[in-house]
Amino acid sequence: MKKIILAISLVALLATSCGTKKKIAALESKNKEIQDLLNSCTVKLNMCLTEKEANASQIEFLKKNNSELLSTMGNMTNLSTKGAQNIEKALETIKEKDLKITRMQDALTKKDSMTLALVTSIKSSVGISDPDIEVNVEKGVVFISIADKLLFKSGSYLVSERAKEVLAKVAKIINDKPTFECMVEGHTDNVPFIGNNILLDNWDLSSKRSTAIVRVLTNELKVNPKQLIAAGRGEFIPLVENNSVTNRAINRRTRIVILPKIDEFYEMIEKEMKKK
Repeated sequence: MKKIILAISLVALLATSCGTKKKIAALESKNKEIQDLLNSCTVKLNMCLTEKEANASQIEFLKKNNSELLSTMGNMTNLSTKGAQNIEKALETIKEKDLKITRMQDALTKKDSMTLALVTSIKSSVGISDPDIEVNVEKGVVFISIADKLLFKSGSYLVSERAKEVLAKVAKIINDKPTFECMVEGHTDNVPFIGNNILLDNWDLSSKRSTAIVRVLTNELKVNPKQLIAAGRGEFIPLVENNSVTNRAINRRTRIVILPKIDEFYEMIEKEMKKK
């Protein structure tokens, strides 16, 4: 009986021992899986920590960069404001200059209108059909050019009676414009003048002719001497080349320049400029 009980106990002990080994093996396998999982989690954790540090650095960089951008934007805003103000001032300056230019153009237009009216008046007074009398405008100035043969004999500065008829028409024009000035210019050809006790050369002859005409205008035709200027230009401003008898006759002339007083012209411009 004892032997049977001992045998049963031994069988039970062996059975128990086999079951424990299986459990231990299973636990060891489970422990290995857990350890592998732990190792994997540790690696991932370390990677996350590293990435976290990198992200923290990036965040700091972005914060700093954002701050700089905000500062730059503030500066740009200030610059834009100043730029807009400068542009506005520049536009105002341009407008002022445009206004001055417009007023100047208006003044010049008025001057041109005055000149045109003067030319029309002069042409109707002296007669535009006479080929020896020419009226034209150069750069806003009116010129009356009278051929030499109407005024003087060759080599003389004595005004002819026929010339006084033409000069009477010119005198009327001058007297109608008391604020204008008139320059009487004498011109000769290039044929050398044979000097005498009174005249030395062509320049001297042209000056004498201009003063002779001025004296007729003032003494006989009652032109105000303050309006007149006498000038001798000699042979130095020819209309054409002095290479023929015909051309030399063209160059021998007296030119009367009619122009507003410069100070009055500038006063007119100044008044236009001051208009609002």
